[in-house]
Amino acid sequence: MGKSRFVSVQQLQVGNYVRLPVSWKDHPFLFSSFKLKQQAQIELIKKLGIDAVYVDLGRSDTEPLAAEQLKETPEQSAEELEKLQGQMEQYKKERIEILQRMRRDLQKTEEHFSRSLARMRNLIGKLRNRPLNAVNEAKELITDITEELLASDNLVLHLMSDDDKSDGIYFHSLNVAVLSMLMAKELGWARADIETVGLGALFHDIGKLKLPSQIIRKKEPLTTPEQNLYNQHPILGTDLLKLAQDFPQASAAVVTNHHELLDGSGFPRGLKADALSEPVQLAAVVNFYDSLCHPSNPQQARTPYAALGYLYKYSKGKFNQEYVGKIIKMLGIYPPGSVVELSSGQFGLVMSVNLDKILLPRILVYDPMVPKDQAPIVDLEAEGLSIVRCLSPAALAENIYKYLNPRERITYYFGSENKS
Repeated sequence: MGKSRFVSVQQLQVGNYVRLPVSWKDHPFLFSSFKLKQQAQIELIKKLGIDAVYVDLGRSDTEPLAAEQLKETPEQSAEELEKLQGQMEQYKKERIEILQRMRRDLQKTEEHFSRSLARMRNLIGKLRNRPLNAVNEAKELITDITEELLASDNLVLHLMSDDDKSDGIYFHSLNVAVLSMLMAKELGWARADIETVGLGALFHDIGKLKLPSQIIRKKEPLTTPEQNLYNQHPILGTDLLKLAQDFPQASAAVVTNHHELLDGSGFPRGLKADALSEPVQLAAVVNFYDSLCHPSNPQQARTPYAALGYLYKYSKGKFNQEYVGKIIKMLGIYPPGSVVELSSGQFGLVMSVNLDKILLPRILVYDPMVPKDQAPIVDLEAEGLSIVRCLSPAALAENIYKYLNPRERITYYFGSENKS
């Protein structure tokens, strides 16, 4: 953080980065901290009836005026100021309405996600004793998600909350299924193929239910015998699904082969590209990405930004390059869940990305003057802001970390942007 000085409002000049010592609702500006871009903003600050503001020298383009430099600046006419203040207050009101709409959209998406997760838990619970029921329920869930996907235009990928601390297998499986289906839709696949990859992805890790839990939860590297056993989970999963008899063959291939790689270096059978279907190749990319974000040892978890970078570097010859390119394009350079620094110097958490405007994600911004539950979610395009860099959540100061609440588990679900 730059050094801050408490400065008389008379000493302000364009280029100073200011923090207003008043409540967010008591001024017309969108943020309580910002860089002064025009003299009229200074005049408006003077009208707030405060004598001094904080100036962050590290983020300012210029020093505040020294006392001896104070000179009469031509005052804006009251009429001009009134007009500007009215425009700013109107703009702030519109932004707050948009923000409330975005929060409602997010809440609706959270509800859809929670329902899907509950259904997923329920059907996995039935898998051993009533496999046929479990598979039929899974097909219904995938059909419903596909309906939702195909009926949505202006798709937005949202970051879900991670308040539910239950077993990660449900989250991972649903995440891989939803992202795979979203990618399949974006790739122009037919409805049947979207459902094929979704159903396979939903069950891709169920073989892990037959492994000893100490292997699944182990944080240290597995021993060779443990690794050999772990490498059998795709086969164990396929065997479980055989109990259901009519599990579709194309989806079963996703379960069996989701760890196979194009060059034959994967497991359990070391198959090569020509033996791997398109749904298998697509699910393999998504599964690898999600596993980088959520390894068994949380200390090794990568941020979504770093996970995509690693996937891109590691993928040559191992994963289908079209699908690697598509997941990077779909999640954007800064996927939901990324902690970022903005060109304004503020810190934020990427909350959602509109698939039509991936370079301009929606960002929850830290502002100490705004209560956390009303924190501004900013549309970069509307505010003329850009992302300067991506950060590890651990790099944030504790107060900013608590406010932004970066997710330990990065889970996505889609919604349709409400334009009304």
